[in-house]
Amino acid sequence: MFLAVSIVCDDYFLPSLEIISECLGLSQDVAGATFMAAGSSAPELVTAFLGAFVTKGDIGVSTILGSAIYNLLGISAACGLFSSVVSRLSCWPLFRDCLAYTISAAAVLAMISDSRIYWYESASLLLIYGCYILVLCFDIKINQYLMKKFSPCCTCFTKAMEESAEQQPLIGWRDESGPLICQQSRTDSGIFQDELDYSQLSTSLHGLDEISEDHPNVFTMPEADMKRILWVLSLPIITLLYLTIPDCRRQFWRNWFMVTFLISAAWISAITYVLVWMVTIAGETLGIPESVMGLTLLAAGTSVPDTIASVLVARKGNGDMAMSNIVGSNVFDMLCLGIPWFIKTAFINTSGPIEVNSSGLTYTAISLICSVGFIFLAVHLNGWKIDKKLGTICLVLYLVFTVLSILYELGIIGNNPTRVCGN
Repeated sequence: MFLAVSIVCDDYFLPSLEIISECLGLSQDVAGATFMAAGSSAPELVTAFLGAFVTKGDIGVSTILGSAIYNLLGISAACGLFSSVVSRLSCWPLFRDCLAYTISAAAVLAMISDSRIYWYESASLLLIYGCYILVLCFDIKINQYLMKKFSPCCTCFTKAMEESAEQQPLIGWRDESGPLICQQSRTDSGIFQDELDYSQLSTSLHGLDEISEDHPNVFTMPEADMKRILWVLSLPIITLLYLTIPDCRRQFWRNWFMVTFLISAAWISAITYVLVWMVTIAGETLGIPESVMGLTLLAAGTSVPDTIASVLVARKGNGDMAMSNIVGSNVFDMLCLGIPWFIKTAFINTSGPIEVNSSGLTYTAISLICSVGFIFLAVHLNGWKIDKKLGTICLVLYLVFTVLSILYELGIIGNNPTRVCGN
């Protein structure tokens, strides 16, 4: 299932996302915080609905909160460790997304503190996300205002971005068929970019500037031996996806990019449904608490699209897009919790609130808020760049957070009664 999600993401989801961003003229960070975050977080949305309507347990809540920690620290670690390119970051996009997610996490913490979710509480989550989208719509104006208001601080960041552009030839970030693509500072970038400049930027992400009938077919066998073995093992998956999703990388299907985006997101959700089902059965059989399953296996499994997408764009030097996807997908995950909760409390079960086991989840939500502050502080102290040093620190902290959360859920530390899957 993990392999299937990675194939959908790499061959269909990301290429369609790039064409959408090119057509709408979205900047890197806005594209990462909206379409990229929503599409790659489709598994969390499915898991939230399963937890609210099918399993009627905490698996949706714990999975989303657990995957949020993985997104913030685990994916940041992956971007730093698996990328050979040092990606520079801008101040405003990271601050904007971290602030939005801190507010969302604090709202969820306040809601689950009494173990009950009412309709007006779930509606407030939808309102928070609506305000976040509104901020993104006026992103350029807000950014320009903050640049003028805090010019000394932002001048330092602008200088760092200019240095990054000068260093690009040294780290090999070069478009194969064109001149060097220089990263713009946030002072002259916004939602709508110059058409030519953004076209070059968008197509440079995955080499899609060579979109034509000559694009390698998905059935072309790789040259490396290990890749050939993996390709043979995944051939049934590749064939099924080829027959059901139009490949917008090829000229014939290029105008079908929205269909590719929606079908690939649906496939990601369907695959995740099977993954949730398998893990739930395994947890019930082994007697593992459902909150522990959500914090570990399910959290990593449902975040596979986010991981792959962020690492791929980080390896091309697009740090703003990677970080906006990491944090922006977490903001979307808060919306994932709000939608099923609102539907269930406002339209289906109007007689009372939803009951959730909040003791361990409260600890997790507090950890989330702390991890958001750590990410922002670590990036600042690291010189506003993603490198192997930042990746190592994020990996260590993620392991510490996960171990402490599991120990708390199992009742080894603290006073938290456990609940086993199926009970």
